[in-house]
Amino acid sequence: MTEPITSPGLREGERLPLPGSRDTRGTRDTRDGERPPPLRLALNGHTWREIAHLLANLPMTLIGFTYVVTVLFTGAGLTVTVIGFPVLAAGLMGARQLGKVERARARLLLDVRVDEPSPLPLRKGGGGLFQQLWMGLKDPVGWRTVLYEFIRLPWGVVTFSVTLVSLFVAWPVLPFITRGLTNVDRAMVRVLLSPSDELEQRIAELESDRGVVVDTAAADLRRIERDLHDGAQARLVNLAMGLGLAKEKLLEGQADESVAAMVDEAHGEVKLALQELRDLARGIHPAVLTDRGLDAALSSVASRCTVPVKVTADLPTRPAAAIEGIAYFTVSELLQNVSKHSGARSASVDVWRADQRLLIQVWDDGRGGADVGGGTGMAGLADRLGAVDGLFVIESPVGGPTTITAELPWRDRREEPRQ
Repeated sequence: MTEPITSPGLREGERLPLPGSRDTRGTRDTRDGERPPPLRLALNGHTWREIAHLLANLPMTLIGFTYVVTVLFTGAGLTVTVIGFPVLAAGLMGARQLGKVERARARLLLDVRVDEPSPLPLRKGGGGLFQQLWMGLKDPVGWRTVLYEFIRLPWGVVTFSVTLVSLFVAWPVLPFITRGLTNVDRAMVRVLLSPSDELEQRIAELESDRGVVVDTAAADLRRIERDLHDGAQARLVNLAMGLGLAKEKLLEGQADESVAAMVDEAHGEVKLALQELRDLARGIHPAVLTDRGLDAALSSVASRCTVPVKVTADLPTRPAAAIEGIAYFTVSELLQNVSKHSGARSASVDVWRADQRLLIQVWDDGRGGADVGGGTGMAGLADRLGAVDGLFVIESPVGGPTTITAELPWRDRREEPRQ
């Protein structure tokens, strides 16, 4: 029996390699093992951006702190003179620009998205110099930026020092250190450099109200122009033509009945033109409102309504002319709706003052179903009242009755000198 061939260098169970084969013991696959791994950064890009932000804290903080201290001390020291408050207001405007730079830096390096605050509503000649100066002095965005730059000096020194030392002696835990420090920076930016919600909402409301006022004024001007062009102007043109023909006949010596008819027709045109001009003037601002106040003007409007209307006005004094005019036209349009759409048999108008508000309530026993989107001018009334911080509430269930409440801010009337 033939025994297997063995070798002194082989362990039990091992065999010699076959002829023509290679001994692969102790070798590696050259495709993977002999090739070194690719070079990679120990920190990712996000961590490097955080490190850059922390290292930039010190120079940015020094600039901001120097500016804020200079502005505050200079402005406060000059308040004993006439230029102190303008200097302080201008400094707060400059602090807004520092906040803009800090928000951009946080957005670029920390991925913090903070909306830019709206600019102060300062317009040339609008509201007076002192009002604009006061608006700049009480700017919450500027004062919060000043606070941000003031408290950042010690924090900027700490973050710069810790980050710089950690780059050399605490490399393995550097990502955790930078994340903790930048989270504090993120919180500061969100709390102190974000726009004021209340201020932003108020500015948006004022801009919207201003647009409503401008649109309403433009619509009123177009209506007046149309009424003049189609009404009184056309009648005056006919009057001029009729009088011209009558003048020619008189010059020719034809003083007959036709001339008398022309003059009589011209006289009728004059009366109609005057009536249309009076109606147009009443639509712009009724004389009874100027002379006798809201109570008499509303009674005059109620007398022209097709439904019996009871008017009650409890106003110890007259409000400002603008508020009085808005109240008058609001009641006038509501009573027109009562006449045209309600099918009511009776209605009432109540006007009174409650604290610093002027309240108007128009009630009718009609069919109800009125709403702002009903196409009866309710939306326009709501917009006009909202433009002056007023309210417009409709309670009109189907089947009636309808109660509409309008609320306007009360402003005392300033007596204008008579010419």
